[in-house]
Amino acid sequence: MLPLLLRHNRRHHHHHCLLLRLLHHHHFSTFHHQPLEIPLSHPTYLIWSANTSLGKTLVSTGLSSSFLLSSSSTTSNKKFLYLKPTQTGFPYDSDSSFLFTKLSSIALRGQFPSSLFLSNSFISSSLSAAKSFLSSKNLQLQPGRFNSGMYDLNFCEESRILGQNNVVSELVCKTLFAWEEAVSPHLAAERESGVLGDSEVVETLGKCLRDGLQSEKERMEILCVVETAGGVASPGPSGSLQCDLYRPFRLPCILVGDGRLGGISGTISAYESLKLRGYDVVAIVFEDRGLANEVPLMSFLRNRVPVLVLPTLPQDSSNDLMEWFDESCDVFNSLKNIMLSAYSERIERLHDMPKRARELFWWPFTQHGLVPEETVTVIDSRCGENFSVYQARNNKFVSQQFDACASWWTQGPDATLQIELARDMGYTAARFGHVMFPENVYEPALECAELLLQGVGKGWASRAYFSDNGSTAIEIALKMAFRKFSFDHEILLDFPNNDAANKSIELKVLALKGSYHGDTLGAMEAQAPSPYTGFLQQPWYSGRGLFLDPPTVFMCNSIWNLSLPEGLHSENVQLENITFSSRDEIFDKIRDNSDIASIYSSYISQKILQNSGLRGSDHIGALIMEPVIHAAGGMHMVDPLFQRILVNECRNRKIPVIFDEVFTGFWRLGAETAADLLGCVPDIACFGKLLTGGIIPLSATLATDAIFDSFVGDTKLKALLHGHSYSAHALGCAAAAKSMKWFKDPQTNLNIIPEQRLLRELWDSELVQKISSHPSIQRVVALGTVCALELEAEGCNAGYGSLYAVSLLQKLREDGIYMRPLGNVIYLMCGPCTSPEVCRQLLIKLYRRLDEFNKAERTL
Repeated sequence: MLPLLLRHNRRHHHHHCLLLRLLHHHHFSTFHHQPLEIPLSHPTYLIWSANTSLGKTLVSTGLSSSFLLSSSSTTSNKKFLYLKPTQTGFPYDSDSSFLFTKLSSIALRGQFPSSLFLSNSFISSSLSAAKSFLSSKNLQLQPGRFNSGMYDLNFCEESRILGQNNVVSELVCKTLFAWEEAVSPHLAAERESGVLGDSEVVETLGKCLRDGLQSEKERMEILCVVETAGGVASPGPSGSLQCDLYRPFRLPCILVGDGRLGGISGTISAYESLKLRGYDVVAIVFEDRGLANEVPLMSFLRNRVPVLVLPTLPQDSSNDLMEWFDESCDVFNSLKNIMLSAYSERIERLHDMPKRARELFWWPFTQHGLVPEETVTVIDSRCGENFSVYQARNNKFVSQQFDACASWWTQGPDATLQIELARDMGYTAARFGHVMFPENVYEPALECAELLLQGVGKGWASRAYFSDNGSTAIEIALKMAFRKFSFDHEILLDFPNNDAANKSIELKVLALKGSYHGDTLGAMEAQAPSPYTGFLQQPWYSGRGLFLDPPTVFMCNSIWNLSLPEGLHSENVQLENITFSSRDEIFDKIRDNSDIASIYSSYISQKILQNSGLRGSDHIGALIMEPVIHAAGGMHMVDPLFQRILVNECRNRKIPVIFDEVFTGFWRLGAETAADLLGCVPDIACFGKLLTGGIIPLSATLATDAIFDSFVGDTKLKALLHGHSYSAHALGCAAAAKSMKWFKDPQTNLNIIPEQRLLRELWDSELVQKISSHPSIQRVVALGTVCALELEAEGCNAGYGSLYAVSLLQKLREDGIYMRPLGNVIYLMCGPCTSPEVCRQLLIKLYRRLDEFNKAERTL
């Protein structure tokens, strides 16, 4: 607030002071990619309405009067902060000016005993609005004060009413962006100033909230309202719907409903639009038009939300509304109390959540003995790629943190797709709920299957089998592969007569060390011994497979290197085969004719020969592998040449090939499927995680006709006897269909390079190389949406159980990046739609913290 310039002893002195601040160096629209912080130190509410001209500003005025001028206000200092982000029809129709003027009149009329200070500021406007406004004040337009097409107005008027006691009440009104023409903000901006970006509106509003909710006075009570323009779905200056524009704040809401004929429908539609976007509506208030609209509204809401009815407004345009505000006093007092109570309950819930969570939850992959209550992350909501995390320390606030775990590798939507998915899933839930799948068909499942087979399964798969999650998709794939192997190798010729004899046959998998295929018992049998399979975790584990140690590739000191396991070391390997000038060179199929390819082929053939039919009844019945990246095994990149040769060797022996693409599928590695990167296709492939954009569980196992045909017969016993109650769940299929189309459409995913069917490079190559040369880093892998790095560590500081990275990750969370480690391996993960500029900012923050981490380690 501006310094008060006038001091008088006379009670009820009313004076206006006009101030024009010529602060050329200050621009509210200069942004520095800092994470958004939303203060929760005081109650803050969004004021919405079902349509325009329903009285939002009247409600704001009534609330300010109830809060500042009630009898309880004479005992403590109070401030009412009113923010109007966008205003059209300016300056002649200014909502903040209306509130400023009316509250002065109400206070004077009521002989308010305390001192009331009022200010009304205008920050930015279009040039035409600025000219009209300054002309009305007999002031001159100052040159050189433009930013993003808006004139830096920075004008404030003040008023004061001095009382008899030392208690101070303040009204602070601010209009952030204003245009002259009285039309929707998107039209006004287009005609007068050009499009104003959503980020500028959001960050300016965030700054005003942070500044306005701070107070130099001790124990000052503050209530803040942010009043929107028009209706819930009215466009903002850029054309984005306002309910989407302000979603990063997710402030609780007051909805001004419509008491007119047709108002029930409009109010319910507005309410559902807000709920669909995750807003909390704490009350609905509207003017009484004699139609008792509150009765059906209360019936619809089932007492979930209070409905308050204001007296009918006088029709006389000359009425100053003073009597109406008197009549409305009880309603506004009730509304204010609802808002204050809802705020207190919200803060109490957020504050108590860590303690309740530690008492009730059994978190996955978590040692609870190492999670003190103060380290539990309270996530209030998610908007696109960002968590809104509650911070209880000092002044309470919600900070945005980029979810660099991509919500554990499932997340893909930006904020726009998140709303699209919520809408489609709501429609699907209302249309289908859940229906059983066997021998039935419904549109979401059919569309999902068609998109899968035309997308990740294009050119090889003909059938889609739905299940619930990645582990079950793997177990289904193993069943499919083992059946196909058994038929191809004439093991089941006399089924079912020799079923007892078949039980002596043991089918194993060929898999790679460091791979991970899921948590269920069968899936764990298909992976090599690891911290996940030891006796502590899985006493039944026997490891039914031949597990090869694969060669890996990584960047170190700006050079891509090939690391060969002990069994593959050979004098014939030349230097040019183990270093690469670029990552693309690693995937180049010209390597198929290299010396290293021959070494791989001989090694694989020898291993398969040594481990086939040791007892005459042992068979390698399937190859299963994560293509290109071993995720849970430490984000290791396997040499694609090795995996390609492995596929060919198995196919030559009629061993079915399974690709575990639960992690790698749907653009995670920069291509729709990792098979595109390898240059070969499987017989069976499993998908999950990004399949639905990360919004609901669903998995799919795709297979060739030949695999499917091995289950076709004249008895049900030959069918695939596997299933889940929620197979092909309609909501999951709808989300998957939307996500698949969204990610591969250049109109919705600006990262797609259509002619290459690849994502553009998301991680800045120079920064990645710089990180790979950092003394704290052992290796880096950057591919698609993944940038992983292994911290240089030894002994107990290395491996999955290491806590070495904890301090580094805590610092990154302070920078607005939420990360979890895989021991001493850390990673950044984004979505297929994430802007490369966002990724660049993540790398910059990571590098800065690496420097600090390295210095701290050297001092220990």
